[in-house]
Order: sequence, then C-alpha cells, then structure tokens
Amino acid sequence: MSAPRILVFVALIGVSSGQTSDCSYSSLLQHFNLTTSNELLSIMRPVKNWTTSSVVLMDMYMYGILQVDMKFQTVTSHIWVLMGWRNEFLTWNSSDFCGIDELTVPTSRLWIPDINIQEDASDSGSTQRGALASVSPDGWVMVSARQRLTATCQLKLRLFPFDTQLCSITFASMISDDESIKLGTFNNDTTLTQLSESFMITQGEWQLEKMDTYVFNISVGQKTQSKLVYRVKIIRKPLLYVINFIVPLFYLLILDLASFFISEGSGEKMSFKVTILLSISVLLLILKDMLPSTEDQLPMIASYSVAIFALVGISVLEAMLISFLFELDDYCVKKEKRCVDAKEEIQLETDCHRESAGSVENGQVKPERSCLPLDGPSGRDLLKRILMEVKAARREMEGQETEKTKTGFYKRVAQIIDSVFFFFYFFTVTTFLTFMYFEWIQNGL
Repeated sequence: MSAPRILVFVALIGVSSGQTSDCSYSSLLQHFNLTTSNELLSIMRPVKNWTTSSVVLMDMYMYGILQVDMKFQTVTSHIWVLMGWRNEFLTWNSSDFCGIDELTVPTSRLWIPDINIQEDASDSGSTQRGALASVSPDGWVMVSARQRLTATCQLKLRLFPFDTQLCSITFASMISDDESIKLGTFNNDTTLTQLSESFMITQGEWQLEKMDTYVFNISVGQKTQSKLVYRVKIIRKPLLYVINFIVPLFYLLILDLASFFISEGSGEKMSFKVTILLSISVLLLILKDMLPSTEDQLPMIASYSVAIFALVGISVLEAMLISFLFELDDYCVKKEKRCVDAKEEIQLETDCHRESAGSVENGQVKPERSCLPLDGPSGRDLLKRILMEVKAARREMEGQETEKTKTGFYKRVAQIIDSVFFFFYFFTVTTFLTFMYFEWIQNGL
C-alpha cells in the first residue's frame, strides 16, 4: 500500500472517531463544562448582560381538590407546576452535536429562580421537585414540581352549601425585582382550565369551574416585584347537604304546620311539637360543627335553621297557651257543676223538710209524703231515681241559660286565638321560604 493511501486511511479513521465522540451527551456536557463543578452556572442569573430581564414562564395544573377546611380557611389541592426560562450560557447548534435537541442536567448544577407560593401553608415535605432539568438548544430550561398544596383562602360561606369559592395562588420571587425576573405563562386561561380538568383525578365535594391568570407589579419597600396570580374558581356540590340537612328542616316545619290540625282533646299536640323542636336542636348541633365561628356574615343556612327553630318555638308557646285555656275551661265547668249540684241538693233537702213538716196531721205522718227512705230495697231505689230525675230536670231548666253564656267561653277564646295564629303563622312561613329560595338557593345556583 502506497504512502498517500495510508495517510488518507488514517485521516478517515480520525474523522470518524471525532464524529462518534461528538454524538454523545458527554461531549455536550463537556462543551458547557458541566462534567465538573461549575458553580458559576448555579449561582449567577444566566444572562450575558445584567440589565437583561429573565422571563420566567409558569403553568400550574390541578390534579385534584383534596379538602376545603372551612374552620381554618384553607384549601388543599394537588398541583403540578411547569416552569421555564432562558439560560443564555446553555445554547448550542444541534447539527454540531449529531442533532441533539434536548439535554437533561441536574438542577443542582443550574440557576433556579426563587419562585414561591405566597399562600402556601403546607408542610416542608409536601413538595416534590424534579431532580433533572430539560435544556433545549436555544437555551430554554424546563423544570417541574408536584406539590400537595395547602393554601390559605378567604372562604365566603354566606351561601353555604350553594357557595362558589374564588381562591388565589400567587407566585412571586422572594428577593428579585421585576427588572430581574418577569413572570408569565405558557398557555392561556382556557387551555389551563381544560388541561386541569383532563388531568384531574379526584374532585370530591368540589368541582373546578375555571382558572384565571394575571400578572401585576407590586411595590415592596424600594423594589417592585412581578407577581403571577392564579385565580381558581371552585363550586361546591350541595346535594349531600340538601338531603341531610335542608330537606329535613323543611319537612319538620311542614309537620309543625300540620300539627295545628291535631285535636287538643287527644293530648298529643304538645308532645308532637316538642319532639319537632328537639329534632331541630339536634340539627343545629350538627351545623355548629360544620361552620366556623369567625365568619363575619351569618351564613344563610344558619339564618334558615335559626328562623325555623324560632318559628317552631313560637308555635310551641302558642300550643301551651291553647292547652292552658282548654284546661281552664274544663276546670270552670267542673267547678260550676259542683256548685249547681250542691245547690240542688240543699234545695231538695229544704223542700223535703218543708213537705215533711206540712204533712203532719193529727199527730200522724202520711207515708206517701214522707222524705225518709221507705222500708225495703224497692222503696230506697225508687227514692234515688226520683232524686236523680229532679236533679236532671232542675239542671236543664235552671242552668240552661248559664251554660249558654258561660260554659265553653275559654274554649271559644282558644279556638279564635288558634285560628288567627295559624293564619299568620302560615303567611310567615310562606314568606320566609320564598325569601330563602330567591336570596339563597337561586343566587347560589
């Protein structure tokens, strides 16, 4: 083999070996000096001119709404945050490295923006940040993190359980101003909402309605910081509360209205109303455990429960008054009857003595006009029958007018009070339920 051929062969071997080494990721890492400790890339904002702002884009997706704590005013959710920015020191021409268009680098070797969530009240171990960052040839660095986020949120519970909550999740830098870091998003609000709904695994009691984003600058001391705010709108599913709380209270109120048709003579009306009142008290105890005590405005469900409790309580008081009037009337009737019976007995006894005294003739008493009991059981029974008939006749003749004017007076008064109260009670209940429907349920839906 001639010398020129040997030289060409050696040159081809060298070129092929050089191309093979350039096709590995290690050659690209060595090109950026990332195989060794390069602290410059991890501690310095990756811009060649310090006046250039670093644009950090962030997308937040919701994987689930885990819990809404009304007492502590917090919302726990599972989120995924995708963050990207441009590193001007990590750019390359993919054709020079066999078409490599993506490089994974440990996040510990790179500068990471100090972006945090201001409303975060989670534990320190609830965030899972990716250990690797993806770098593209144009210098864009992408990192992701998953987090079980417990965020503070001012919950508006006036329309509970038909309420809609609007919670804000604010991303901001801890120390950098808006000239150093500017925040933004990759996708618009509609896309973020649709992707979150498709990713969401569990919603439980709540349903995601929409997500809105906006960026604003706020002055903090002598600096102006850029903030990215996600406004998450969630709607409560009220069916469980309607079945277990609202409907039972409504039926108890209807039963209280129906109790007006129970007769006072049966003696069951008062006990029935008291049972309804105790049932409402149990539901109020359940409501106390659900709602926070720090709410500025009284929730509509609390007004609904207290109003029904007050209406039933007033109804119980009215039933007590009616029962008292009925008992008073019975007492007066019995007392009057005792007085009439005593008067009749005295009158009969007086007449008997008069007849006995006037029947004495020639020192002899006529048997047929004597008031003493006759000998034998037949005479005694006859005398009793006569006395009973006389009492009944006198009661009918002398007490007829008195019974018309006095007997049943308190009962008639009680019946009038009960009828008037039922009219106003029914009108009040109808007005109250109509008001609650339009101000509570209609606005909530």
